[in-house]
Amino acid sequence: MSRVGRLPIAIPAGVTVTVSPENVVTVKGPKGELTKEMARDNINIELKDNELLVTRSSEDKKYRALHGLTRALLHNMVLGVKDGFQKNLELVGVGYRAQLKGKNLTMNLGYSHPVEVEAVEGITFETPAATKIVVKGIDKELVGAVAADIRTWRKPEPYKGKGIKYENEVIRRKEGKTGK
Repeated sequence: MSRVGRLPIAIPAGVTVTVSPENVVTVKGPKGELTKEMARDNINIELKDNELLVTRSSEDKKYRALHGLTRALLHNMVLGVKDGFQKNLELVGVGYRAQLKGKNLTMNLGYSHPVEVEAVEGITFETPAATKIVVKGIDKELVGAVAADIRTWRKPEPYKGKGIKYENEVIRRKEGKTGK
Protein backbone atom coordinates (compact mmCIF):
# COMPACT_ATOMS: atom_id res chain seq x y z
CA MET A 1 0.00 0.00 0.00
CA SER A 2 1.28 3.44 -0.89
CA ARG A 3 2.30 5.46 2.17
CA VAL A 4 1.09 8.67 0.56
CA GLY A 5 -1.92 7.20 -1.23
CA ARG A 6 -3.49 5.53 1.79
CA LEU A 7 -3.75 8.76 3.82
CA PRO A 8 -7.24 10.27 3.86
CA ILE A 9 -7.69 13.89 2.76
CA ALA A 10 -9.66 15.91 5.32
CA ILE A 11 -12.06 18.36 3.70
CA PRO A 12 -12.10 21.62 5.70
CA ALA A 13 -15.19 23.71 6.35
CA GLY A 14 -16.19 25.88 3.41
CA VAL A 15 -14.80 23.45 0.82
CA THR A 16 -17.05 21.16 -1.22
CA VAL A 17 -15.85 18.22 -3.29
CA THR A 18 -17.80 16.35 -5.95
CA VAL A 19 -16.59 13.20 -7.69
CA SER A 20 -18.23 12.00 -10.90
CA PRO A 21 -18.29 8.32 -11.96
CA GLU A 22 -15.60 9.14 -14.60
CA ASN A 23 -13.21 10.31 -11.82
CA VAL A 24 -13.63 14.00 -12.66
CA VAL A 25 -13.13 15.83 -9.36
CA THR A 26 -14.46 19.34 -8.74
CA VAL A 27 -13.31 21.23 -5.65
CA LYS A 28 -14.98 24.52 -4.68
CA GLY A 29 -13.81 26.79 -1.90
CA PRO A 30 -13.50 30.40 -0.78
CA LYS A 31 -10.64 31.14 -3.23
CA GLY A 32 -12.23 29.57 -6.32
CA GLU A 33 -12.96 26.32 -8.11
CA LEU A 34 -10.68 23.64 -9.57
CA THR A 35 -11.65 20.71 -11.80
CA LYS A 36 -9.36 17.87 -12.79
CA GLU A 37 -9.84 14.53 -14.51
CA MET A 38 -8.02 11.80 -12.60
CA ALA A 39 -6.91 8.35 -13.79
CA ARG A 40 -9.90 6.06 -14.32
CA ASP A 41 -8.39 2.60 -14.49
CA ASN A 42 -8.11 0.84 -11.12
CA ILE A 43 -8.04 4.12 -9.15
CA ASN A 44 -11.15 4.76 -7.04
CA ILE A 45 -11.95 8.08 -5.34
CA GLU A 46 -14.56 7.99 -2.58
CA LEU A 47 -16.10 10.70 -0.43
CA LYS A 48 -16.82 9.40 3.10
CA ASP A 49 -17.50 11.35 6.30
CA ASN A 50 -16.01 14.63 5.05
CA GLU A 51 -12.85 12.82 3.88
CA LEU A 52 -11.57 11.81 0.46
CA LEU A 53 -10.17 8.29 0.15
CA VAL A 54 -8.10 7.09 -2.80
CA THR A 55 -7.85 3.32 -3.35
CA ARG A 56 -6.54 1.10 -6.10
CA SER A 57 -7.70 -2.32 -7.20
CA SER A 58 -4.51 -3.46 -8.91
CA GLU A 59 -0.96 -3.97 -7.67
CA ASP A 60 0.72 -3.17 -10.99
CA LYS A 61 3.64 -0.76 -10.78
CA LYS A 62 1.81 1.81 -12.90
CA TYR A 63 -1.20 1.91 -10.58
CA ARG A 64 0.93 1.95 -7.44
CA ALA A 65 2.56 5.12 -8.78
CA LEU A 66 -0.80 6.64 -9.81
CA HIS A 67 -2.21 5.94 -6.34
CA GLY A 68 0.12 8.35 -4.54
CA LEU A 69 0.06 10.86 -7.40
CA THR A 70 -3.74 11.03 -7.44
CA ARG A 71 -3.89 11.54 -3.69
CA ALA A 72 -1.25 14.31 -3.83
CA LEU A 73 -3.05 16.11 -6.66
CA LEU A 74 -6.35 15.99 -4.77
CA HIS A 75 -4.70 17.26 -1.59
CA ASN A 76 -3.15 20.18 -3.51
CA MET A 77 -6.55 21.03 -5.01
CA VAL A 78 -8.16 21.14 -1.55
CA LEU A 79 -5.35 23.28 -0.12
CA GLY A 80 -5.42 25.58 -3.15
CA VAL A 81 -9.09 26.50 -2.96
CA LYS A 82 -8.85 26.96 0.81
CA ASP A 83 -5.57 28.92 1.23
CA GLY A 84 -3.97 29.30 -2.21
CA PHE A 85 -0.31 28.95 -3.15
CA GLN A 86 2.46 31.46 -3.71
CA LYS A 87 6.06 31.56 -4.91
CA ASN A 88 8.38 34.38 -3.90
CA LEU A 89 11.10 35.51 -6.31
CA GLU A 90 13.97 37.93 -5.72
CA LEU A 91 15.82 40.02 -8.31
CA VAL A 92 19.54 40.31 -7.56
CA GLY A 93 21.61 42.71 -9.64
CA VAL A 94 22.29 46.39 -10.15
CA GLY A 95 19.32 48.01 -11.88
CA TYR A 96 17.17 44.87 -11.77
CA ARG A 97 13.63 45.78 -10.75
CA ALA A 98 10.03 44.77 -11.27
CA GLN A 99 6.77 46.68 -11.32
CA LEU A 100 3.13 46.01 -12.09
CA LYS A 101 1.37 47.60 -15.06
CA GLY A 102 -2.26 46.65 -14.64
CA LYS A 103 -2.23 42.86 -14.18
CA ASN A 104 1.02 42.38 -16.13
CA LEU A 105 4.53 42.34 -14.76
CA THR A 106 7.27 44.54 -16.25
CA MET A 107 10.89 43.76 -15.36
CA ASN A 108 14.17 45.55 -16.10
CA LEU A 109 16.80 42.82 -16.23
CA GLY A 110 19.75 44.42 -17.97
CA TYR A 111 18.43 43.88 -21.48
CA SER A 112 18.00 46.75 -23.94
CA HIS A 113 14.24 46.50 -23.43
CA PRO A 114 11.93 45.84 -20.48
CA VAL A 115 10.57 42.30 -20.20
CA GLU A 116 6.76 42.02 -20.10
CA VAL A 117 5.11 38.97 -18.51
CA GLU A 118 1.35 38.69 -19.03
CA ALA A 119 -0.76 37.39 -16.16
CA VAL A 120 -2.21 33.96 -16.95
CA GLU A 121 -5.83 33.38 -15.94
CA GLY A 122 -5.86 32.35 -12.29
CA ILE A 123 -2.50 33.95 -11.49
CA THR A 124 -1.87 37.29 -9.81
CA PHE A 125 1.40 39.13 -9.35
CA GLU A 126 2.45 41.34 -6.45
CA THR A 127 5.57 43.46 -6.05
CA PRO A 128 6.01 44.31 -2.35
CA ALA A 129 9.41 45.84 -3.18
CA ALA A 130 11.17 46.76 -6.42
CA THR A 131 13.29 43.60 -6.22
CA LYS A 132 10.65 41.14 -5.02
CA ILE A 133 7.92 39.36 -7.00
CA VAL A 134 5.12 37.26 -5.50
CA VAL A 135 3.24 34.85 -7.81
CA LYS A 136 -0.13 33.78 -6.32
CA GLY A 137 -2.88 31.41 -7.41
CA ILE A 138 -5.00 28.42 -6.42
CA ASP A 139 -3.43 25.89 -8.81
CA LYS A 140 -0.06 24.76 -7.42
CA GLU A 141 1.16 23.47 -10.78
CA LEU A 142 0.32 26.72 -12.57
CA VAL A 143 1.92 28.91 -9.87
CA GLY A 144 5.15 26.90 -10.11
CA ALA A 145 5.15 26.99 -13.91
CA VAL A 146 4.67 30.77 -14.07
CA ALA A 147 7.38 31.34 -11.44
CA ALA A 148 9.77 29.07 -13.36
CA ASP A 149 8.94 30.94 -16.59
CA ILE A 150 9.79 34.27 -14.94
CA ARG A 151 13.03 32.80 -13.57
CA THR A 152 14.17 31.69 -17.05
CA TRP A 153 14.53 35.33 -18.13
CA ARG A 154 17.69 35.62 -15.97
CA LYS A 155 18.79 32.49 -14.16
CA PRO A 156 21.20 33.19 -11.28
CA GLU A 157 24.79 32.96 -12.36
CA PRO A 158 27.41 31.41 -10.05
CA TYR A 159 30.07 34.18 -10.04
CA LYS A 160 28.23 37.26 -8.76
CA GLY A 161 24.86 35.66 -8.00
CA LYS A 162 22.98 38.02 -10.31
CA GLY A 163 19.62 36.97 -11.71
CA ILE A 164 16.14 35.96 -10.59
CA LYS A 165 16.12 33.44 -7.77
CA TYR A 166 13.55 31.84 -5.53
CA GLU A 167 13.33 33.31 -2.03
CA ASN A 168 15.06 30.46 -0.19
CA GLU A 169 17.25 29.27 -3.06
CA VAL A 170 20.95 28.92 -2.29
CA ILE A 171 23.22 29.68 -5.22
CA ARG A 172 26.52 27.81 -5.21
CA ARG A 173 29.15 30.41 -5.81
CA LYS A 174 32.33 29.89 -7.81
CA GLU A 175 35.62 31.64 -7.43
CA GLY A 176 36.69 33.77 -10.39
CA LYS A 177 39.82 33.59 -12.56
CA THR A 178 42.18 34.43 -9.73
CA GLY A 179 41.12 31.46 -7.62
CA LYS A 180 43.76 28.93 -8.66
